[in-house]
Amino acid sequence: MSAMEICGYLWVAFFVIWVLWAIKTKPTQSREPISSRTSYIIFTFAAYFLMFSGDVTQPWLRQRLFAPTPLSNGLGVAITLAGILFACWARFYLGGNWSGAVTVKVDHQLVRSGPYRWVRHPIYTGLISAMVGTAIARHQVRGLLAVVLAYVGFKIKSKIEERTMVSTFGTAYDDYSRTTGAIVPKLRF
Repeated sequence: MSAMEICGYLWVAFFVIWVLWAIKTKPTQSREPISSRTSYIIFTFAAYFLMFSGDVTQPWLRQRLFAPTPLSNGLGVAITLAGILFACWARFYLGGNWSGAVTVKVDHQLVRSGPYRWVRHPIYTGLISAMVGTAIARHQVRGLLAVVLAYVGFKIKSKIEERTMVSTFGTAYDDYSRTTGAIVPKLRF
């Protein structure tokens, strides 16, 4: 089995777990409009399509970035697994507050424990990391482009979430923002 196939199975397992967890969330108080969701869904869909489509028509997208080796294959699988586990850890801590869209839940709570100690959007951190790992296993330009598109999509979504959280939690969220990074942890000296 190739490293890319293993990464594919890890992503399938992730999506199955994610769908099952989505069943147990709190009722929605407010949700962003569909027009807002479209802004990041396009980038995210394009990223996953590029990474996982069987073949792409443009030869430059199939261009190898580096030759596959047992080390690069193992590293790709390990980073994919670590990113997925980090995203799942974050989802576990978020509990019933989670939603696929930018949403405020009934009795929404500001979570600052677990991975939320370091970053405000650790699910995106984990998913982008997992995409990096899968791109390493893919070894092609399209993997790198998929990572960039995923980052852009999650960055757009995180900005929308930030505005929603500030309007929901006010100064508590402002204080939280000063001590943590959005997707990448803040360096503290």
